[in-house]
Amino acid sequence: MSSNSGIQIPSRLPLLLTHEGVLLPGSTMRISVETARNMHLVKNRLLKGTSLKSTIIGVIPNTRDPEYDTEDLPTLHSIGTAGLAVQVVGSNWPKPHYTLLITGLCRFRVAQLLKEGPFPLAEVEQLDKLEQYTSPDEMSEAPGPDGELGELSQRFYQAAVQLVGMLDMSVPVVAKLRRLLDSLPRETLPDVLASMIHTSNKEKLQVLDAVSLEERFKKTLPLLTRQIEGLKLLQKTRKPRLDDDKRVKVLAVRKGGVLPGRQFSLDEEGDDEDGDDTAVLERKVKGANMPEPALRVCLKELKRLKKMPQSMPEYALTRNYLDLMVELPWSKSTTDCLDIRAARVLLDSDHYAMEKLKRRVLEYLAVRQLKSTLKGPILCFVGPPGVGKTSVGRSIARTLGREFHRIALGGVCDQSDIRGHRRTYVGSMPGRIINGLKTVGVNNPVFLLDEVDKLGKSLQGDPASALLEVLDPEQNHSFTDHYLNVAFDLSQVLFIATANSTATIPPALLDRMEVLQVQGYTQEEKVEIAHRHLIPHQLEQHGLTPQQLQIPQDTTQDIISKYEHKHSHIHRGCLTHARSVAGQREEGSDYRSNGSQRAPTGTFLLSHPDGVSADMAAPPDMPIVIDHIALKDILGPHVFEMEVSERLTLPGVAVGLAWTPLGGEIMFVEASRMEGEGQLTLTGQLGDVMKESAHLAMSWLRSNAKTYQLTNLVGGSDPLEGTDIHLHFPAGAVTKDGPSAGVTMVTVLASLFSGRLVRSDVAMTGEITLRGLVLPVGGIKDKVLAAHRAGVKRVIIPKRNEKDLEEIPANVRKELDFVTASNLDEVLNAAFDGGFPGMSNPLTLPHIVSKL
Repeated sequence: MSSNSGIQIPSRLPLLLTHEGVLLPGSTMRISVETARNMHLVKNRLLKGTSLKSTIIGVIPNTRDPEYDTEDLPTLHSIGTAGLAVQVVGSNWPKPHYTLLITGLCRFRVAQLLKEGPFPLAEVEQLDKLEQYTSPDEMSEAPGPDGELGELSQRFYQAAVQLVGMLDMSVPVVAKLRRLLDSLPRETLPDVLASMIHTSNKEKLQVLDAVSLEERFKKTLPLLTRQIEGLKLLQKTRKPRLDDDKRVKVLAVRKGGVLPGRQFSLDEEGDDEDGDDTAVLERKVKGANMPEPALRVCLKELKRLKKMPQSMPEYALTRNYLDLMVELPWSKSTTDCLDIRAARVLLDSDHYAMEKLKRRVLEYLAVRQLKSTLKGPILCFVGPPGVGKTSVGRSIARTLGREFHRIALGGVCDQSDIRGHRRTYVGSMPGRIINGLKTVGVNNPVFLLDEVDKLGKSLQGDPASALLEVLDPEQNHSFTDHYLNVAFDLSQVLFIATANSTATIPPALLDRMEVLQVQGYTQEEKVEIAHRHLIPHQLEQHGLTPQQLQIPQDTTQDIISKYEHKHSHIHRGCLTHARSVAGQREEGSDYRSNGSQRAPTGTFLLSHPDGVSADMAAPPDMPIVIDHIALKDILGPHVFEMEVSERLTLPGVAVGLAWTPLGGEIMFVEASRMEGEGQLTLTGQLGDVMKESAHLAMSWLRSNAKTYQLTNLVGGSDPLEGTDIHLHFPAGAVTKDGPSAGVTMVTVLASLFSGRLVRSDVAMTGEITLRGLVLPVGGIKDKVLAAHRAGVKRVIIPKRNEKDLEEIPANVRKELDFVTASNLDEVLNAAFDGGFPGMSNPLTLPHIVSKL
């Protein structure tokens, strides 16, 4: 070497104590700074320093366990490494800390500790020479050491060349390492190789303590030899896979070296495996058969991924995006295996009754059989809970041979649930539509959008508006999810929506769907459904067989009429029976029959077909039959009691019919009067529409008081003169609203003013006008079924609702008289025995519809 100059480190260095490893000269290491001393060093020295010398610090390995670290300065290791702080990164999560990237320069010895706080400062003695070479040629021409040291240096160099030769030279980092072996001075090789190979911190500490170059070669050469032997053994035991075109890596190399910010590591994954993985991903992208716009986007992202280090956060985001794009079924679909006759059999076996709905579904399937590329319509099943809306959608998927996926929309209030999140946000993900397609793996499944009427709205947007594009057959062929940011064709997806009511569905969304009303069931239909589907299902769920437990139809009818009116609650009675029998069988209790006495605590009363005496235990192989006594013992007292005739014993009471999302209900309306100033009081949690109907009814009666001979009863021309009226709707905790109680309020007030009783077997519904007209209302079938369930014999409905009687089952129509009224005169004439005073021919009722 013709010219060189020595470089000196500062004589005073701040000390950084680290538990994470041993920094050797010529290597680079990331160090996490969390302790108070190290944090002060970073803040006061590294972050505030302006010169190059201020970024040189001393790194001392701390052998004390960090869990037992205290505020007292531990005993310092005598030898450390002077390092150059290349990078300082700060973070506040999960707690404030810094991460330093430090490159080792040379060894030093701690001569004297000058101060301990706020960070240690010591006077140091430089042990290694730092030489600055003017040119690579001069460096290569420098003679090596002679004697034993020269022999050790040559042996070490040959071992290093052998080690690097066992690696994959096609990897750029390995090739660069091979070139560094020839360009670096021999005396720097022990530190560089010791930092790269797999060694323990104790062994690296021994290399650090080897101040003399000869001792350093002796300490490092066995470590290098051990690494070579391990590689040889690994190559012998390695069995390459013939079906995998990936190269099997023996040892990976991490970026590094003697330059600042670079370090090699031979015990971690390297770049060639990542390169092969990227190639596999590229083949998957090209083989996904995606449209040209999506393919261009994927290839662009893949090109960015190849140039991106794995340590970058965006690497994982881009990789997840490409994985999703590959997994989406761009061109994968199932073939419809549709047979209309088989579809009819399947629907009949899965669902009892629902003839109108099943007929419309079969019509839809028949059209799809004629034209498989049919776009729309979007079917929306509307009805009470438990009537089978979701199961019909599942049956349609089975009929077509398609995949089925249910998306629950109840409570969704963020449009990102439908359209996905943009990839610029942390934790972004695709929407439920795209995620559902990924789950089913085909592009033509049956999607059931459940509870579409319960969508919410918040500051994050309106999900109902996001569904407009999804459910529009003219637009969803290019649906764009915010996460994908490319169009996906949804035109082959069969969308089916369900709802309990259309009142809360936005009009624009409702316009895109064909609404099919799924009405409630009659009592006979409920009994049949219970015995065809509910009871067998509950027996199977509880490990029972029909030979062990039998529930007669009479018992099921009592469950429906006296305990569970709602469609979705009928299975609870069956479940309770199955649970009780299963529990009694496991406890080994006797099943006894007794018609008059109650069973002891923990048992219930059961009757057998052939009659078993009260003293004899039932044979174990005889089926348990639930009778009315056992029913009361299991379910307790009756929940529902029919009290229509009992409530109509005084004037001023009538029965109305109401519709709820859970089905039809009867509704009592009561009125009373007292001395006052002509005020009308309304109670019972009434909505604005119902309050307006009450004022309409009062105004109509006051204007027609003379016609109906109501003025003489109160001693004046005005029925309200000197009188206050109180109109009450029982079940005051339940909110009530709607116009269909108008005719009931008129009847109640007419009964109150006339002193006559309303017929106890009459229920009514209809909206009124100020001129006395009766307007049509909705939910006729559910209301009529509620009246039939309550034992009503005559039902008054608007004239224009007569067409809705076709939906009423024939057996229900036979047991009821339907009065279709076009004005309030006809309503009052039908609601009172013998008609109402003031009518021209009160005893003639030509508007009664035939029972048949």
